[in-house]
Amino acid sequence: MNGFALWRRYARASLSGQMRYPGAFLMQMAGHLATTLMGFAAIWVLFHRFGTVRGWTVGQVALFYGLVNIQFALTETIGYGFERFGDDFLRTGAFDRLLLRPRWTVLQLLGHQFRLRPLARLAQGAAILALGLALTPVRPLPFTLPMMLWAIAGGVAFFLGVLIGQAALSFRTIESLEIVNVLTYGGVEAGQYPFDLYARWFRRLMTYAIPLGAVSYEPMLAIMGRSPHPMAATLAPAAGFAFLAIMLLYWQVAVRRHASTGS
Repeated sequence: MNGFALWRRYARASLSGQMRYPGAFLMQMAGHLATTLMGFAAIWVLFHRFGTVRGWTVGQVALFYGLVNIQFALTETIGYGFERFGDDFLRTGAFDRLLLRPRWTVLQLLGHQFRLRPLARLAQGAAILALGLALTPVRPLPFTLPMMLWAIAGGVAFFLGVLIGQAALSFRTIESLEIVNVLTYGGVEAGQYPFDLYARWFRRLMTYAIPLGAVSYEPMLAIMGRSPHPMAATLAPAAGFAFLAIMLLYWQVAVRRHASTGS
């Protein structure tokens, strides 16, 4: 069985287990949807009061908001094993069992739990992205649709890289570090707004050192036809895959240096 087929089996088993309690699942989805909608409601109230912020309209901000929430929702769906790695695997010794299996540990952790709750954030992000597209002039569909999919893929790669890096750090700290949430949940909050609203040092940090701007802000500028460097903006989501590759190498080094609990 190849890796993708095995991952599908993992996902099918996880989905089957979650759907055994449909009432609890629906309540979780409703609660998660209400929580995420409050974030955009605050943005809507802000623009309703002031009209524009530094020339940006609510429709344009909706594009950024929708894109980054779709990226993070997809990452949350498949990356829960890395998010909970320190607490659920290292502290309990369960990671030792993964090492005994003849499969890559990354594949096993990606299949640990295929979560459905983030689908509420995904649906909300898609709806707000559609609203932004309806309110904002963008480039023709033959460019916009592939660029949007490319940006989503790059964003998922970036956020997954952050979770893998967090899990790799757990080999030294035993449990997950809350400071990494600056790049996950904090990154989502920052990516919901145009980056030129932030200080220059922050824009450079979150674009060149940590490529959040490269996978969310730059592609959306290209879609709106506002990028000063269209070719660079078109290629920018590739930075998310480069970041993921670096974090995977870091993960491999951390696994090789891991001292088993002996359980």
